[in-house]
Amino acid sequence: MDWQAENPELWAFLGSLRRGEILSGIVTAIESFGVFVSLDDGPPHPLYPGVGFITIPELSWGRFGAASDVVQVGQRVSGEFLQFDTWNAEARLSLRAMRPDPFYAFAEHATVGKELHGHVTELVPFGVFVQVANGIEGLIHRRDLTLMPDDDVQIGDDITVVVTHVDRERRQLLLSRQTTSQL
Repeated sequence: MDWQAENPELWAFLGSLRRGEILSGIVTAIESFGVFVSLDDGPPHPLYPGVGFITIPELSWGRFGAASDVVQVGQRVSGEFLQFDTWNAEARLSLRAMRPDPFYAFAEHATVGKELHGHVTELVPFGVFVQVANGIEGLIHRRDLTLMPDDDVQIGDDITVVVTHVDRERRQLLLSRQTTSQL
């Protein structure tokens, strides 16, 4: 479809947006791949239920099961404009950009060797994810577990872990089951 020729008002609106601009609107549809938003100042989209679109990763810094855990149809939202998606003629938005990344604040105080208490959130073939603060999860690699993940811990268990590595650039926190008294 030639969006520009068939929808000059839509194309002009999207072309006028600048990265970092804050756009507001109403959530009109939630799909498995993202959320459509009818923007306050935008024209209607000829095919989609909104000219604004938020991909799943841009909804929140924290882990969630479904987009409907973060937003609801009919909810008013404000997001940062990321880019003009010329393929779909959409304004790509980010809700998480509207809040500071909690990982960086956490990383300032998460030193290697620091003992933390956490809550097991997921068992995966290569290890266990543990939530150690609101919105902050770390990974215990399988090799750092005393037994196989399913035998050692279960989802929902509260455990003590030790920080073994903090990668601010990749937003990764590596943990171990060994406590400081065992090191």
